[in-house]
Amino acid sequence: MTRMRSDTNAPNDFQEETADPDRIPSHVWRTAAVVVFGAVMGMLDTSLVNIGLHTIGADLRADLATIQWVASGYLLALGVSLTLCGWLARRVGVGRLWLIALAGFTVASAACAFAPTAGWLIALRIVQGLAAGVMIPAGQTILGQAAGPARMGRVMGVVGIAVVGAPALGPTIGGLMLAHWNWEWLFLINIPFGLVGLALGFRYLPLGKGAPVQRLDLAGLALAAGGVTAVVYGLSELAVDTASALVTVWLPIVLGLAALTGFVLRTARSARPLLDVRMFTDRVFAAANTAGFFAGASMFGVMVLLPLYFQVLQGHGLIRTGLSLMAFGIGGVVTAPLGGRLADRFGGGVIAVGGNLAVAVTMAPFAFLPADADVVLVQALLFAAGVATALAGFPLIAAAYAAVRPEQLPDAAAFVNILQRVGGAVGVAVIAVILSRATASRWDLVSGYHLAFGAVTAMSVGSAVASTVLRRHQRR
Repeated sequence: MTRMRSDTNAPNDFQEETADPDRIPSHVWRTAAVVVFGAVMGMLDTSLVNIGLHTIGADLRADLATIQWVASGYLLALGVSLTLCGWLARRVGVGRLWLIALAGFTVASAACAFAPTAGWLIALRIVQGLAAGVMIPAGQTILGQAAGPARMGRVMGVVGIAVVGAPALGPTIGGLMLAHWNWEWLFLINIPFGLVGLALGFRYLPLGKGAPVQRLDLAGLALAAGGVTAVVYGLSELAVDTASALVTVWLPIVLGLAALTGFVLRTARSARPLLDVRMFTDRVFAAANTAGFFAGASMFGVMVLLPLYFQVLQGHGLIRTGLSLMAFGIGGVVTAPLGGRLADRFGGGVIAVGGNLAVAVTMAPFAFLPADADVVLVQALLFAAGVATALAGFPLIAAAYAAVRPEQLPDAAAFVNILQRVGGAVGVAVIAVILSRATASRWDLVSGYHLAFGAVTAMSVGSAVASTVLRRHQRR
């Protein structure tokens, strides 16, 4: 009987509160709290593991070329499972899918802590990535279905707390953990969080029920998953300046784009596609995702660039770097809910235009500051950049979800996350290429960081331009 109530309480609460449709019911906030709990767990895990790669490699006697696959394998696995999320959500129910993914992520975390070799750890991280690639869009789908279009911005703004805050806190937490504990605790810490998340999910999430669906389109899955994975892999190898770049970089990118083109053509002719690309005929959805691609490039680029700025250019250790990044995280955490409220009131497009232009304004000074820039000025710019980042990306996600029907949300969540991740891979690749050239002494190191911040500024301007198109379509 308790389970039945969990499956049906959201519609009843909605019916009871239709007299005040602008007010967000308490059950939606409870749902958001559970989903954000899982999102924090996933985002924090990524930043913790990235900080610990050197320590893990030394303990497992693996070189950098091998141990970096602990991070890269996770990201590539994300691309695979993102393409499958929509079909799975319809098959088993989105609430149940989120719980299964969280359980898988937690179990894989425990197994990672006991991995005897680098090969085993990489394989288990791939399992983690597969689970995370389902958990993230499934959680967003749950929120979208619970909130409805008119409340989407405010609810997605709460998700922004995890996305902006966790990576900023990760270096500090990871540095403190590595200073006092073994690297295994970077994974073991997920176990209590996962168990609490599962308990809360069973108690508060609308579990829903699966429905009969078409057979899994294996050919479409191979094209979509293979295409996304190949493109992300090629971009991740772009900074490696070797004679084999044609094979390791450009061939995967070309083959990946060809596979994605084949997937689009196959889907357009299918009555029951794996992912319905025809949603992009909606101009609001298409514009929001285009802007989200550039916003993802800017956001992920910043999250890679800022730690390197403090560690390499200013010579800070891990803990001091983490403390230096807290201003950025605090700015995003305090602003994300406000950004969502503004998006619901004025539309995601206009807020994203202002947010992305503000990111550009706060990043541009770093392209001119000296290596020993005033600490107060740097922290003020970082706080402002965190505020701007919270206004730049999440109103776009809310606009994309508000443009589709409830039954389309699983596919919409997959597309939003795929484009944001591919955009992020582009942004990280651009930053990596610039900094690798600077580190190789082809340019002055400071000039290399100046150019990298200039690239982030340009990405933010690109997102602002695309957000302007979104704003025009929303007004129509």
